[in-house]
Amino acid sequence: DAKKTSGGAKFAKKAVKLVSVLLIAGCVCRLYTPYYLTSVNPTILQEMVDGMQAKQNEEKNKAIRKYVRSNADVMTADAPVLGNPEAKKTIYVWSAASCGYCRRVHGELTDVLANRDDVKVVIKNFSIHGVNSDAPARAMIAAKIQDNAKAAKLVDMIFTREYRPSENIQDPKKLGAAIEKNVLKFAEEAGLDVEQLKKDMNGEVVARELANVRDLAQQFEITGTPFLIIGEEAFPGAIPAAR
Repeated sequence: DAKKTSGGAKFAKKAVKLVSVLLIAGCVCRLYTPYYLTSVNPTILQEMVDGMQAKQNEEKNKAIRKYVRSNADVMTADAPVLGNPEAKKTIYVWSAASCGYCRRVHGELTDVLANRDDVKVVIKNFSIHGVNSDAPARAMIAAKIQDNAKAAKLVDMIFTREYRPSENIQDPKKLGAAIEKNVLKFAEEAGLDVEQLKKDMNGEVVARELANVRDLAQQFEITGTPFLIIGEEAFPGAIPAAR
């Protein structure tokens, strides 16, 4: 009947109106939401970012806890240890001697060890700056083979003194040779057998420890230094002794 609207037609009209309203509302929300987040209440964005980072850190700490509990001996075996080697509480630090923040953290860790005899610091030498960090990393690991106490002394020298040459050397090989020469002077002062140290720097133990450092850095998603594992929790970046 042309004079009467069928039920289907009525339903169709209502459906079209409803869809139109929903589309308009969706467009308004889509246009207003960025304005709201950036101008009206931008703190929500920071809260979202903080929440995501907290979630990621929680997952990372779970993975770290699981690994550290099962592999602490492997992580410590070839790495220099500062403080009391028998201490039950452990701080692992991924560090590069050529990193200014790492040198600062070394000072903070020294303060911790000066006040706590129940803590040890395991140095995971992360050689990430080429010739500027390679020889120091190899020397510190090789020193552990001879004597951990002397290795600890060498670690302190390298992180508190300037081992890079004063002259501006552009050639990487010459720069690396000059850095190694200065590091070996520190080693001699620390009481190490320098000739044996030079051999061990290119030996199996050093290669194994450097590989362990790199593998764990990849596993724990460590992209820079310093990076600390205190107990079983990760702390990226430089943190003060009090914390």
